[in-house]
Amino acid sequence: MSAIPKTWITPQEYLAKERQASFRSEYYRGEMFAMAGARYEHNRVKDNLSLELRSRLKQGRCFPLTSDMRVHIPATSLYTYPDVVVVCGQTEFLDAERDVLLNPQVILEVLSEPTEKYDRGAKFPQYQQLPSLREYILMAQDQPRIERYVRQPNNDWLLTNFIGMDAQLTIPSLVISIPLQQIYEGIDWSQPPTAREA
Repeated sequence: MSAIPKTWITPQEYLAKERQASFRSEYYRGEMFAMAGARYEHNRVKDNLSLELRSRLKQGRCFPLTSDMRVHIPATSLYTYPDVVVVCGQTEFLDAERDVLLNPQVILEVLSEPTEKYDRGAKFPQYQQLPSLREYILMAQDQPRIERYVRQPNNDWLLTNFIGMDAQLTIPSLVISIPLQQIYEGIDWSQPPTAREA
C-alpha cells in the first residue's frame, strides 16, 4: 500500500472522500492508503471461501460479507477492508450509511506478498481490540495452508495450523468445517509463478 496523500486528515474527512471514491483506501492515524489489486489465486481463495461459508451458514444467524465491507476499529482509528468477515446476530454500524461495520465475529484474510507482514503484524493486534471478534484466520494463496487464531477466555489467542489438501478448516465459533480441497479449488500450483501471474 502507498500513502495518499501525506497530509493528515480526520476520520470524518476520510469517510467523506472514501464514500465518493472509485477505488478503495484504508485509513490509519490520519493517512489514507490505496489498496492494490489482487492476483487470481487471492481472489479464487476468497471467493471459494465465501461460497462455502454462505452454503454452510444459510438460514442461520451468521452470514459472510466480502471485501467491499469496510470495518472500523474505534480503539485504534483503523478503517480497513478484510477479505471476508462473518457477522452473527444484529449488525452494528458506525452510522446511518451502514457501510462501516463494527462487530465482525470472524475475520479472514488471504495472505499475499505485499500484505502478509501487515496482516500478521500491525493489523492483527488492532483486530484484537474488537470485543466481538472470536477468530482470526489467515490463508496462504501459494500453498494449502491456513492459520486459525481463536480468542481464549483470558483474551490470549490460540493458534492452530491446517496444512494440505486433505485437511479441514474448523471454525469453532460458527460450528462449521470446510475442507481445504474446496477452499483451494481451481488453483494449479504446478504452473511456474510467471505463468500464474500473467
